[in-house]
Amino acid sequence: MIRTICKWMLYKKLGWKKTVTVEHPDKFILCLAPHTSNWDFFFGQLYERAEGLKINFLMKKEWFFWPLGPIFKHMGGIPVWRSKHTSMTDNLANTALDREEFRLCITPEGTRKRVEDWKKGFYFIALKANLPILLYGVD
Repeated sequence: MIRTICKWMLYKKLGWKKTVTVEHPDKFILCLAPHTSNWDFFFGQLYERAEGLKINFLMKKEWFFWPLGPIFKHMGGIPVWRSKHTSMTDNLANTALDREEFRLCITPEGTRKRVEDWKKGFYFIALKANLPILLYGVD
């Protein structure tokens, strides 16, 4: 029911189109760019539900306050402490290796502002866990 509603809203009502050229494996890093607005999160969640996917995502820890924190975690959110060195890439790679399914969406800009260089954490997670990187562009 939710999937049908999300498909209708995203593809019919909002007029979005998708071009996916590969099947989604059980484990992958989804590299999504550009990330220019908080609306990207809304559209990403709509897409995830329309396609019947469950994909975790990284989000700065400041968003994980009550009551949003538990909601974001339930949706698959993983808080990121950007000011600390927490071995996050190693931890995520180890989690990927331990699980039968691992799907993680990362916006490589690391911010909604225009940047010249992408952060490379998604690449190192994929390299350490031998995961494919799926490139998604949002226009």
